[in-house]
Amino acid sequence: MARSRYWKITPDELGNFKYEQDKLLNWEIKCIREPESDAIFIGVFMYRDGTPYDYESIKGITYFHNNISRDELPDITKFLQAKYGGKEMEKGERIFLKDSKEIYSGDDLAGLARAMEEKFSVKAIISLEFEGITHDELKKAGLPEAKLLPIPGK
Repeated sequence: MARSRYWKITPDELGNFKYEQDKLLNWEIKCIREPESDAIFIGVFMYRDGTPYDYESIKGITYFHNNISRDELPDITKFLQAKYGGKEMEKGERIFLKDSKEIYSGDDLAGLARAMEEKFSVKAIISLEFEGITHDELKKAGLPEAKLLPIPGK
């Protein structure tokens, strides 16, 4: 099945998209702290089929961090758990919220991105990856062609 990836989407743009949620394969909200050149960020994401953890896949929201003080991690985890639940598991630079609520709607993702911006003083940039969605469906959903990164088929 064909895949399509959209990137560099703002929370305001995402709120206008009306796509079929069951065709959203995964999403990521990269939360960047200024100045961008310092590479300080939190990446919150979810894979529909689960995120690899050793030899199993963990369902639920996961986040990774770069140049974030370890002292901040409990606040990030508590913030996400308060919204979506899940059992905390850590592996390297990733924090898993096993069996947390899964979100896929544009409104829910835009809301999370805005909440992350406000709570952690970051700028959120969103990526979406779809599978099995036609070009016409993407257009009808309001997804801008300028932000499309086609993924080569097998």
